Amino acid sequence: MSLAEKTCEPCRGDVTPMDHDRAAELLAQVPGWELSQDGTSISRTFKFTNWVETLDFVRWVGHAAEQSGHHPDIAFGWGYATVKFYTHKIEGLHENDFIMAARSNRIYDDESAADE
Repeated sequence: MSLAEKTCEPCRGDVTPMDHDRAAELLAQVPGWELSQDGTSISRTFKFTNWVETLDFVRWVGHAAEQSGHHPDIAFGWGYATVKFYTHKIEGLHENDFIMAARSNRIYDDESAADE
């Protein structure tokens, strides 16, 4: 099963953050995403050709995040949106972060295909 098809699990505060080796393994499954230097978050900057595409993408990612109960930090402006995932409760990475990264990639790919 691909990461995008998995379901986010509610995260308890007593879970140990993912180690660097496991994060690197999952990172290979989410093209374009980068692991932070301290290994506690992943992020990607998505590029767009106009403001409306950017805003639509942010709305779709926000909707997917709300449905999954796993919310990113998002910064955006004309032609770009930077999405950052980490699990606040454990101050590090959980599989949920990679699931949502994969879903964000899928949203971006679907939006890009619709524009062609």
